[in-house]
Amino acid sequence: MSTQLPALVAGLVDDAAVFPPGSASLPDAVAAHRRHRADWYADLVGPLLLPASKVAAGELSGLVDPAEGFVIGLIGDTGLDRLPFALSFLPPLGVAVRQLEAPVAKRGEDPQPGLTELINLTERLGEVAVFAEIPLTFGLSAALDTLAEARSRGLSVAAKFRTGGLAAELFPTPAELAAVICACRDRQLPFKLTAGLHHAVRHLDPETGITHHGFANVLAATLAAAEGAAVGTVTELLTVRDERPLVQQIEGRHDLARPLWMGFGSCSIVEPLTDLIRLGLVNGRNQA
Repeated sequence: MSTQLPALVAGLVDDAAVFPPGSASLPDAVAAHRRHRADWYADLVGPLLLPASKVAAGELSGLVDPAEGFVIGLIGDTGLDRLPFALSFLPPLGVAVRQLEAPVAKRGEDPQPGLTELINLTERLGEVAVFAEIPLTFGLSAALDTLAEARSRGLSVAAKFRTGGLAAELFPTPAELAAVICACRDRQLPFKLTAGLHHAVRHLDPETGITHHGFANVLAATLAAAEGAAVGTVTELLTVRDERPLVQQIEGRHDLARPLWMGFGSCSIVEPLTDLIRLGLVNGRNQA
């Protein structure tokens, strides 16, 4: 049973349980996702994110009932040319694809060829939201221009950026992340983030020695950017390690739709939910 959550956090966390570091088995992830979708915080949770390789290998078969209306997000780990093959496995299972996410280039590569291919696929997919994962390196500005132009033609495309991973170089600096948030703001381009955002406030992971971005930092920074804040102000909010100024920035906006930022994938739903309750952004007493 779902209790309505504030609009500001609706659909904030996509269920990436099968991805590292959680790496849940597909049967376990499907069962857990059903529980999330039936619980009081269901409005917080987006689709279950599944690699195209697992879908194309038939691993979803037998795990879902065609009558239940199971919804996923497909992650393109097979190469753009193999995505239509993976998508073909889903209609017979009664599984709907809410979004498709795919990298268009590796770090240092020109993203334009892959972006053009993904946009062409978007034109054939109709209502499916498509996220182009763009490295925060060579060709970024031109890629954002290309996405903005495609959106102006009515295509359901947006950007996706990586904010973490298994190596320190995969974590953008606050200044880099602020610059791309403001670049999307200037182009009225929605974006999604992935990796490293399990907790609300910027913090040092004692196991890896890597400093992680906080999703409350990103939320406060995005709200400021949407209101016209300069890159410097947005950067400052991303560096904050004290939750109080972040809560103050968010205060009074709980019932407003979240601007620009479509959400993030997390292998844990419980961790971000717990932090949202602790910060007072979600009322944990609404549990049914």
